[in-house]
Amino acid sequence: MSSFRLLRAVQRIPSVVTMARRGYAEPSDKIKLSLVLPHETLFSSTDVVQVNIAAATGDMGILANHVPSIEPLRPGVVEVIELTGPKKWFVSGGFATVHPNNKLTINAVEAAPLEDFSPEATRHNLAEALKVTDGNGSEADKLEARLEADVYEALQYALAHN
Repeated sequence: MSSFRLLRAVQRIPSVVTMARRGYAEPSDKIKLSLVLPHETLFSSTDVVQVNIAAATGDMGILANHVPSIEPLRPGVVEVIELTGPKKWFVSGGFATVHPNNKLTINAVEAAPLEDFSPEATRHNLAEALKVTDGNGSEADKLEARLEADVYEALQYALAHN
């Protein structure tokens, strides 16, 4: 069958698959957030207005009716906006999963309130990690220090810009 006839034949078949239509979030719409760590649950199906994440592909905001997706997280800030105001958490990495029906699950390796970090301690720890990357240690030690430095650089940026 030629590709043209195949295309026409396919067009005549009624669609049995219904596609969900994406709407837009209303100010009253909420998203249920679960933010969990291996050792602690920070939010458990809590109604929030918006969540801003540091995704590997770039920063993004998640509102109600967001398209389902899975996003790897880079070290950075997760901002949770509730009716009472925003809360900012620094996460070292993880995954954010947007589920249908206005649910968001964030699984993070580590997270702490951004206000708990000291800019001075962050600068000091970053300098120590960079010394190891430039030193004469093993490649494994240098690689581990580079990962540590990446997290401290992201934390330093977050503290300066939030």
